[in-house]
Amino acid sequence: MYRTLVWIARIILGLVALAVIGVIAFWTFAPAYVGAARNNVVDHAPYPVGDAAQALHDRLVIGDWHADPLLWNRDLTKRGDWGQVDFPRLRDGNVALQVFTAVTKSPAGQNYEENSAEAFDNITLLAFGQRWPMRTWSSLYERARYQAEKLHDFAATDGRVTIIQSGADLDAVLAARAAGEDRIGAILGIEGAHALEGQMAHLDGLVEAGYRLIGLHHFFDNALGGSLHGQDNGGLTDFGRDIVAAVAARPLILDLAHSGPQVVEDVLAMTDIPLVVSHTGVSAFCETQRNLPDDLMVRVAETGGVIGLGYWDEVTCNQITPEGIAAMAVAAVDLLGEDHISLGSDFDGSVETAFDTSELAALTQAMLEAGLTEAQIEKIMGGNMVRVLKARLGG
Repeated sequence: MYRTLVWIARIILGLVALAVIGVIAFWTFAPAYVGAARNNVVDHAPYPVGDAAQALHDRLVIGDWHADPLLWNRDLTKRGDWGQVDFPRLRDGNVALQVFTAVTKSPAGQNYEENSAEAFDNITLLAFGQRWPMRTWSSLYERARYQAEKLHDFAATDGRVTIIQSGADLDAVLAARAAGEDRIGAILGIEGAHALEGQMAHLDGLVEAGYRLIGLHHFFDNALGGSLHGQDNGGLTDFGRDIVAAVAARPLILDLAHSGPQVVEDVLAMTDIPLVVSHTGVSAFCETQRNLPDDLMVRVAETGGVIGLGYWDEVTCNQITPEGIAAMAVAAVDLLGEDHISLGSDFDGSVETAFDTSELAALTQAMLEAGLTEAQIEKIMGGNMVRVLKARLGG
């Protein structure tokens, strides 16, 4: 009996040791492997950029409505060897304004057609695997708070990044850059208001943490209403209407990316603010479930708002090169007008792209070759974004 017990004990200890080794290996290797695989930049030769395009690019104010590097365990103050955006590469791309968006829930098997809100959540596993604080393992709100803390820490370490929380902050960044200073403006956004966990008070908490762009949905229906990729195709709930009203009444930006058509209809009916669809394409260029119908995009534009053009296959019909994005920009200008187009890369949002943020001059070159004027390019690359930010944040 004694020998049997010893044998059983050794087996148990061996299994425990294997489990510990497995967890350590998972923590050490899996997150970086997944992050690199999910945010690949396809191999390509350097994109040629002519002198005229480079000169134009160097004087642009460039802004991007959507990127997700806060989701991954990377030091954004250092140039990464994977992924698509960090502070050094923003500088190389001459980016003045970057929205950093917090992803807090993403259903397993996510697709653009239909997802259940009850599906296994990939971000829970990612939070555990990346050794985020335990408070984030079970709380979407705390995941958003933690990602804001990360950005504040990165900005403080870098010393040349301002987290924009007001119109005065925006004006200061733009003035510093105009004076030749090395300054990036960072803006915090949430990708889906499920991070509020159904509590209006959590909106106050996220605003306090620095969030200024509020996206209503991600890949599933939530307490605010129906997602573009959900199951019920519903409009705004009572809670959703309360949140939309609260966002509209404050110096915040309302983002309709991933919201279902009926939600967009309801928001249009109850607000009179410039609205944003932060990262998308246009159906006139690429008809797909991910892109809202053209008539709704026109109505968003009529609010004085903008749509941000994404760089990945599902919104471009696999035309992800600079030339493909420029062709989409031409189609978007034809549909919505030059005052309503921006950039919304979705960099580091589990998408494969043909360039990273350091290579944005290639997009300027492609837009010139596509026939867009310098004035139109100035608006698309950042001018329209600045206008909406000033309208909503003040200044």
